[in-house]
Amino acid sequence: MQLQRAMSALDYGFADPFEADLAGVSSADTLSPADRYQELFVDVQTSRIFPDSKTFVDCAPCNHPEQILEAYRAQREQSGFDLRAFVLEHFSFYEIPAKEFVANPDDTLARHIDRLWPILTRHPGQHPMRSSLLPLPHDYVVPGGRFTELYYWDSYFTMLGLEESNERQLLRDMADNFAYLIDTYGHVPNGNRSYYLSRSQPPVFALMTELFEETGVHRASDYLSQLRKEYAFWMDGADFLRPGDAHRRCVRLPCGALLNRYWDDRDTPREESYTEDVHTAQASDRPAHEVYRDLRAGAESGWDFSSRWQADPTRLSSIRTTCILPIDLNSLLYRLELQIARLSKAKGLDACASEFQERAATRRTAIDRYLWSSEIGAYFDYDWQLGQQRENLTAATLTPLFVKLTSTEQAQQIAIVVRERLLAPGGLSTTEVEDSGQQWDRPNGWAPLQWIAIRGLQHYGQYELAMDIEQRWLGVVSDLFERECKLVEKYVLRPHAGHAKGGEYPLQDGFGWTNGVTRKLLQEDPRHQANRCRAGHC
Repeated sequence: MQLQRAMSALDYGFADPFEADLAGVSSADTLSPADRYQELFVDVQTSRIFPDSKTFVDCAPCNHPEQILEAYRAQREQSGFDLRAFVLEHFSFYEIPAKEFVANPDDTLARHIDRLWPILTRHPGQHPMRSSLLPLPHDYVVPGGRFTELYYWDSYFTMLGLEESNERQLLRDMADNFAYLIDTYGHVPNGNRSYYLSRSQPPVFALMTELFEETGVHRASDYLSQLRKEYAFWMDGADFLRPGDAHRRCVRLPCGALLNRYWDDRDTPREESYTEDVHTAQASDRPAHEVYRDLRAGAESGWDFSSRWQADPTRLSSIRTTCILPIDLNSLLYRLELQIARLSKAKGLDACASEFQERAATRRTAIDRYLWSSEIGAYFDYDWQLGQQRENLTAATLTPLFVKLTSTEQAQQIAIVVRERLLAPGGLSTTEVEDSGQQWDRPNGWAPLQWIAIRGLQHYGQYELAMDIEQRWLGVVSDLFERECKLVEKYVLRPHAGHAKGGEYPLQDGFGWTNGVTRKLLQEDPRHQANRCRAGHC
């Protein structure tokens, strides 16, 4: 059977996605740090030994976790016990061996990005034993900064740049890693950490399979089984829902239509943001477990955090993510349904193809009924508990264009609204809410949203607006690169502005999806290709 698969792959000119020997993948400890270390975990996080809550959950134990917990229970009541000293004795910080990287002022922006890929690449042999890191069989690219693991939706935008940089083997490795995650865990976790297993991120694996096929890495049909598994994860419980009920990520609306929401299977503080979540819940008059669930669901959305999910734009404690049916999530699931239909038909599975074609058509009807505002001419999220559309316009309104869900007339109306209300000097604004304290609000802009907007507008012939957003975005990225020799996670959408702020952690350098989107756009628009760092060696 393996020989037949290999020959088939060679006949079509594609690499075999099943050729990897997975026997060398070390076993994962799927217990999260909170479950593994219990009261030790709580004591470390609440005592703020580390300024960043993510530091401890990314540490690796120096011996068996059971022995560490036993030692802690035996020693903690002793006179003079020092918790920080105990942690430093029994855990090592997760660190990849440092690689010297000096920005070369002679490098163009594109060349700078090409030189960053090896710095952001991690290898299976670097996985520490018994840590929260979930081992993967192949090399992968991390975002950078404090994010030293693979992230789901980040990686799609990173892959765009890998393809332009001709990093074909790395692109192939990333493809097989995502197939491995779905086969192993039934879904793609938020990231390859045990504390991320209870949630996913925006489902972009269908988009990845299209990219794999376009670049000749793999046939998209090679991943049909994984696409079906991911779909089952997002639709779990849907078949048994009555009108007005919800289960996990599915909501059955009063009319019988089915749409999806973000969710997390846990309702405790996020382990990587433990102290922050406890403080947020304390500021709410709702039960703490509800706030924790909504914070976790907000993290699954990738927009962590934004006024988009809040009842009060000024208070994160008012977050109600699980009450909201998002336009971007349902657009991406529409694309997933169509991809399963297309690939099933290519494999001669006509009944399956017809079923998923119908599912996509039904979802599109529900999206138009509940998420489209004909009065304003844009898509809005829907609050299924209040039975009404949300009023806050966000960049997610362009996702239906990106997946080719909307009509030409709707796309024209959206383009007008976006130009009037979301266009900023440096690109596409995330929301209309200014200075909420959350990083997914104005004045910040994000690479993935620029890409979705640009491609979506191009799909519907809105080339002028697409080019305008592209030029403004490349302008702010190039400006910071020229001044500081780096790319970052997010940008203030004003030329010559300071660093973007907001959120739970400082601005991160790197940065995977900024590199990927920028590298792709530079290839298509050469006007910024000659930009160089003017700050000398950094």
